[in-house]
Amino acid sequence: MRKTPLVLSVPEGGLRSSERKVVTVAVLSICLLFAVAMPAQQQAIAGIADSKGPIFTTFEAPGAGTGAGQGTHAESINAAAVISGSYADSNNTSHGFVRAKDGTITTYDAPGAGTGAGVGTYGGGINTAGAIAGSYLDDGELSHGFERAADGTVTTYEVAEAGTGADQGTYGGGINNAGAISGSYIDPSNVVHGFVRTKKGAITTVTVAGAGTGIGQGTFGGEINKAGVIAADYSDANDVFHGYVRAADGTITTFDPPGVGTGFEQGTTAVGINAAGVISGSYIDPSNVVHGFVRAADGTIATFDVPGAGTGANQGTFGVGINNAGDITGGYIDANGANHGFVRAADGTIATFDAPGAGTGLFQGTTCIGINAAQDIAGYYVDASNVSHGFIRTK
Repeated sequence: MRKTPLVLSVPEGGLRSSERKVVTVAVLSICLLFAVAMPAQQQAIAGIADSKGPIFTTFEAPGAGTGAGQGTHAESINAAAVISGSYADSNNTSHGFVRAKDGTITTYDAPGAGTGAGVGTYGGGINTAGAIAGSYLDDGELSHGFERAADGTVTTYEVAEAGTGADQGTYGGGINNAGAISGSYIDPSNVVHGFVRTKKGAITTVTVAGAGTGIGQGTFGGEINKAGVIAADYSDANDVFHGYVRAADGTITTFDPPGVGTGFEQGTTAVGINAAGVISGSYIDPSNVVHGFVRAADGTIATFDVPGAGTGANQGTFGVGINNAGDITGGYIDANGANHGFVRAADGTIATFDAPGAGTGLFQGTTCIGINAAQDIAGYYVDASNVSHGFIRTK
């Protein structure tokens, strides 16, 4: 569950703290408040690293702010290279966007989304049909789930058990090709629970045995594959994170990679899952260094570190998106606190890269979010002025 875009510079703070910030309740509605198309010619094209290398195309959502902490964040990419994401405007209000393969960008707001600083619409996962799962914060900082169909129709919803106070509510994150959504909700006691919502709107709640019941603890929703299998994580009573897999029949299996830490806010974060049930993610060791992992469908776990990743606290390797071939994209934080992108092939080969224009300072650099079957990678980068920009890397 994330109401704000992933920021790799702060492990658990990027992958988790915004999740734990709690989000959303919803009201059923089918209307679109705002949609603006942007011709591809108006986008910023970064260009080609070399004649045989990958092509980086950078882009800005129309209306994105140009101040520090503002700008464009890509959140997901589908098989057709359509990108879902969000942008923060000059007032620090968030809005959703969809970028077509030809570069056309459409922006939108969920009905009821807040218009002040720190609230608004957050686009999340996108499936092959172009349907998007996400959430919005109203002006009272109560979060609501939504689904945006490919035709722009927005339907909002809520989990009945979700709280209705500020920083409570419902958040929809991942969506599969059948239209099922995996997400999280925060109850009135500020405990987190997962849920699955079918295309027809039926909701099943998910709570892992062993999940903590304190404030900010509990079961988080995650990504869902075409078979309805969910990869996510939960926080126990000691604020340690563990991965879990939920099969389509509701069976839950928990896991941790070897070498994982068991201290406060250490542990395992499961982020991506492909059609075969292979999971990508990261874990924090006892020294607070972050490492990537890939978990096969049979439960076998391989860990990895990207060359150049820092070895200090809050540095290291973050596995994020995974495609059906088993290629993983993500980021690593170097010894200076800057982010860089990587792609790890199924055979374990790792290539690193930086988006053109990415800053090299603390919390700056390249963040990779998703990868599709063609190995197109979507993400965003933070420049030297701490402004975010979207990008797509194509082979």
